[in-house]
Amino acid sequence: IDDIELDVTLELGRAELTIAELLQLREGSVVPLNRMAGDPIDILANGRLVARGEVIVVDGKFGVRICEVVSPR
Repeated sequence: IDDIELDVTLELGRAELTIAELLQLREGSVVPLNRMAGDPIDILANGRLVARGEVIVVDGKFGVRICEVVSPR
């Protein structure tokens, strides 16, 4: 069971756009998200929330520090 692969997603936030707004996106466009800077990000495994964390930098690369493990329902 330890060898089963999961699709892990780190979600910074979400945005709703119309098709027209999506088609207008260009390099340099900014899409505002529904979260504030510094808010914890969601960590999902196969689409299910499993933890929350904070974005950090480790040796010049992004990383995530786990702040809360979410109990399964």
